[in-house]
Amino acid sequence: MEKLLRANGMTKKGSNVVPYEPLAFCQPSGSKSDATWIQEIFQGTLTNETRCLNCETISSKDEDFLDLSVDVEQNTSITHCLRVFSDMETLQGEQKYYCENCCSKHEAQKRMRIKKLPQMLALHLKRFKYVEQMSRHTKLSYRVLFPLELRLFNVSDDALNRDRLYDLCAVVVHCGSTPNRGHYITLVKTHNFWLLFDDDIVDKIDPGAIEDFFGLSECGVQKNSESAYILFYEARDAVNTDIKGGSGQFANSSI
Repeated sequence: MEKLLRANGMTKKGSNVVPYEPLAFCQPSGSKSDATWIQEIFQGTLTNETRCLNCETISSKDEDFLDLSVDVEQNTSITHCLRVFSDMETLQGEQKYYCENCCSKHEAQKRMRIKKLPQMLALHLKRFKYVEQMSRHTKLSYRVLFPLELRLFNVSDDALNRDRLYDLCAVVVHCGSTPNRGHYITLVKTHNFWLLFDDDIVDKIDPGAIEDFFGLSECGVQKNSESAYILFYEARDAVNTDIKGGSGQFANSSI
């Protein structure tokens, strides 16, 4: 895992590049049948369900993902972020849905659920927000709690391994106050202990120290902080992977 993160330039000191789509560089250029090892490990499937409020017809469309990008709010948790990600959205006004059954536009309800759970779940916290008044991006250093164990319940009815449990195995941390300044470090779990990678320096850390990277509890905008930016969760039933998960000291979380 650490090799993958370093290959993406996420731990290079002084880097001013903000990786918006953490795993986008892994997208294959060939056909779907030519699955790469990245796809086999990270790829899941989202199903976009839309229900017409006029005829109650439900339509769905599937799309593959390598990571999920979630909005962050102050003093929340990754559980809350994922709930918001899957919240029901009402399409109305200019956003009305064209229903093929009604052959016209109507109000509708839309939501996304996970149809295929990946072996490795990558969660991208959207900490860099463009502010029009400032004409630039700012960093949201909000405090967002994340557990060592995570279970997903925002899955479709036909999803396999619906009760799959995930263990936190790596965290990419942004250190700094702005998107264009700062430094990336990486926390990695291996052989049942945690390591902190900071360029060529590697230190062993206590699992309790992970809480230091949740973010700031107050005044979380434009403040210098070491905030978790990308979370990697490995399915407990996954096999043939380099990083093995385990039970942790934080409270379990589910959505």
